[in-house]
Amino acid sequence: MATTNDHPGEQAAQDPIKLIGIRDSALSLDEVFRAVGDDAAGGTALFVGTVRNHDGGADVEQLGYSCHPSAEAEMRRVAEKVAAEFPVRAVAAVHRVGDLRVGDLAVVVAVSCPHRGEAFEACRKLIDDLKHEVPIWKHQKFSDGTEEWVGAC
Repeated sequence: MATTNDHPGEQAAQDPIKLIGIRDSALSLDEVFRAVGDDAAGGTALFVGTVRNHDGGADVEQLGYSCHPSAEAEMRRVAEKVAAEFPVRAVAAVHRVGDLRVGDLAVVVAVSCPHRGEAFEACRKLIDDLKHEVPIWKHQKFSDGTEEWVGAC
């Protein structure tokens, strides 16, 4: 009898990048979750980043995201890197740009893998690397009249 690692379902998918996008409209959890559906996946991890009402001890009044024209290509590169490191069956990532309100979805990423541990680790790496490497910038305006830019790169 073959060991479980010999089964094709235990391996990374041939083309695991299912959805990558920069959007100026509301994001959908369902769209991202459906994109990573795979019969060989025993674990799917989903991360949702939302706009919060505070940052650094100050109340956030308004927030906007903007990006470099290369952001979507960089997002794909990050997803490909994660897929090469883990046995990813499917990966999806979408990020919002434009003006957002408190509670709006800013980013949604998901990864499916044969096992839950791999899915958690791959999803964590995906969102962490996306935040550090993809040229997307956040402009926050605070209730005290101050503002700041926060960048990924």
